[in-house]
Amino acid sequence: MTFWARPVRWAIAGLFVALTVACSPIIRNHGYVPSDDELTLVEVGTDTRETVAQKIGRPTASGLLDDVGWYYVQSRFRTFGPRAPQEIDRQVVAISFTEEGTVSNVERFGLEDGQVVALSRRVTETNVRGVSLIKQLLGNLGNFRADQVLDNQ
Repeated sequence: MTFWARPVRWAIAGLFVALTVACSPIIRNHGYVPSDDELTLVEVGTDTRETVAQKIGRPTASGLLDDVGWYYVQSRFRTFGPRAPQEIDRQVVAISFTEEGTVSNVERFGLEDGQVVALSRRVTETNVRGVSLIKQLLGNLGNFRADQVLDNQ
């Protein structure tokens, strides 16, 4: 065996290991959702916000305007190589409360139940279609009367 054979083998093995590790997906979990066993402890009509907080903990989000709901959200993202992270799983548990503060409903939603909602639009659409500038300027000529423009003295 020559002097260079062993380092070349180690370099090839190291390159193979590096390529294998670089191509494996990275899974990240964000948030917390109570399990089904924990949700069975919550009784509709009898539990309050305080008892729900004791049984399964406080959520990361709640109703913004009137605080009639608690929302537990958990997401799972997969990053594969240089690609952008992709959401592969999402669970949302919504606990609704009455105005008196007792539990009225417990629901679980998955990624397949969600809809994409545009919270902000950066494109302003024009409300004038197919009308040129000249047509817009001349279009209002017949809509005015002389008594509206002149002072009546």
